[in-house]
Amino acid sequence: MSSNKNALIRYKTLDKCLKNKYRKYTLEDLIDECSEALFEFEGKESFVSKRTVQLDLQNMRSEKFGYEAPIEVFERKYYRYSDPDYSIHNISVNESDLKAMNNAVQILKQFKDFSMFKEMNGVIQKLEDSIHSTNQKSIIHLDKNEQLKGLEHIDILYDAILNKKVLNITYKSFKARESDSYVVHPQLLKEFNNRWFLICFNKDYAYNLALDRMENIQIEENIEYIDKNLDGDEYFKDIVGVTVSPTMAPRNVVFFVDSSNAPYVKTKPFHASQEIVSENNEGTVFKICVQLNYELERLLLGFGECLTVYKPKKLRMRLQEKFAAAKKNYENLIIEDED
Repeated sequence: MSSNKNALIRYKTLDKCLKNKYRKYTLEDLIDECSEALFEFEGKESFVSKRTVQLDLQNMRSEKFGYEAPIEVFERKYYRYSDPDYSIHNISVNESDLKAMNNAVQILKQFKDFSMFKEMNGVIQKLEDSIHSTNQKSIIHLDKNEQLKGLEHIDILYDAILNKKVLNITYKSFKARESDSYVVHPQLLKEFNNRWFLICFNKDYAYNLALDRMENIQIEENIEYIDKNLDGDEYFKDIVGVTVSPTMAPRNVVFFVDSSNAPYVKTKPFHASQEIVSENNEGTVFKICVQLNYELERLLLGFGECLTVYKPKKLRMRLQEKFAAAKKNYENLIIEDED
């Protein structure tokens, strides 16, 4: 059991004792009560020190956790609340707190129809009731689409990662004529550009499988799960998007953005490594250090004629080819003009 959870058990036990009007508690009594409570939850002897309980009482008296408990010592040895109606579970909430909680509820409500947040519906309703939330419209609107294909798979994938289960996924990519079967060890769920992906492994080979291409998911109970212990921040730190190469080293990507669009790139960097190389009245030269992947190309292409890749040459030539092909699409386009 974690030290934080132990502390919560002690605070709850102390609160129960201090508000008890029918018994007097010495410091030794409080120590015994906390030890017994921890024994009840842990199932083994767990003795609490005098110093620990004294520190708990000090924390409860202070503003540290917002308790400010009116703990007093009477008859020079017994502990109780000076206010007999006080409890740490009856903490008053000011108007500022109510507004902050109401704002949080408005944000949570945007997820209430989202598959993996179904269990939150009751919690959100309780929060609304407890803070007397009005039916005001949400001021913050998050970019989401509950109708995205594949969202129905999030629950089973999330549970498989949490409970370390191997999966057999029937999957059909956009390029494939027929579906394939993948036996994988799921590690992370990743959202990018309003699409969801499962990061998983088959032995040492990594996959990022789009949820909208999954047709069926079965749990493989007889295969031992391999936990790669992936840290999302570390795993994705050298890329834009979701496609990570285990062998590709990150490259310095240098690109120019014209003056009218440079502020957008400055205020919303392409990557955490982004820095400014130079700038003038014409525009700004940026540099990022990332792996070269499909998502990066799509991002750069999205700026059209406003962005020019300088380095590396391989990336510059690839984008040049794509723009040339796009130009041909319009040159060869034959369509009846509309009024």
